[in-house]
Amino acid sequence: MDNLVASARVYPKRIKVDNGSEFISKVLDKWAYENNVELDFSRPGKPTDNPFIESFNGSFRDECLNTNWFFSLEDAQEKFDIWREDYNGFRPHSSLGDMSPNEYIEINENSPDSLVMTST
Repeated sequence: MDNLVASARVYPKRIKVDNGSEFISKVLDKWAYENNVELDFSRPGKPTDNPFIESFNGSFRDECLNTNWFFSLEDAQEKFDIWREDYNGFRPHSSLGDMSPNEYIEINENSPDSLVMTST
């Protein structure tokens, strides 16, 4: 059954990553190869190559990782999910006109300029 579920997953064609230890691992490289996902590495020491994820990583570290103790993988996942729900569902983002990402998607999903992927 796991193989059937795994085969139904859809992965991006490319993921932009920096050169952090979590992204240069053999495990991630193997996963990307097996799933036909290109890992697009930014230049070392150039956070401006990927400012959106740098901003996200800073928020995630300051607001979740540095403010919680994690007692197990399940506990960490639960705390990550709570933070993600707040980040996407309730918190206004200045880059989105002070809307949450979910509000922005709802308003713009049918726009011709939308980057939102909808099912066909």
